[in-house]
Amino acid sequence: MIQITPLLTIHESCLQMTFTGASGPGGQNVNKVASAVQLRFDIQACQDLPPAVRARLTVLGGSRVSRDGVLIIDARRFRTQERNRADALQRLVALIRRATLTPKARRPT
Repeated sequence: MIQITPLLTIHESCLQMTFTGASGPGGQNVNKVASAVQLRFDIQACQDLPPAVRARLTVLGGSRVSRDGVLIIDARRFRTQERNRADALQRLVALIRRATLTPKARRPT
């Protein structure tokens, strides 16, 4: 279980991670090691999120959300697979936390 807020958790089965080769620093090792992470989170299939949070997450995801409603986060900032995996999870949690905040209702002036 991944803790999003004190009241909200998501199950790890909602996530799918694939590892690919990353460009950038690492010398010749970059050609041999799959250190980049692509995290896929199916927003509509995850029943752990309330419907309002799912709708806001789809909007907040913007171009990172595919037509099928899958949020795709690429993490290739670090040289190691573990740090990239943690970075992708951290970015997903931050995005879901932003989606849990209900926008303040605007009153016309």
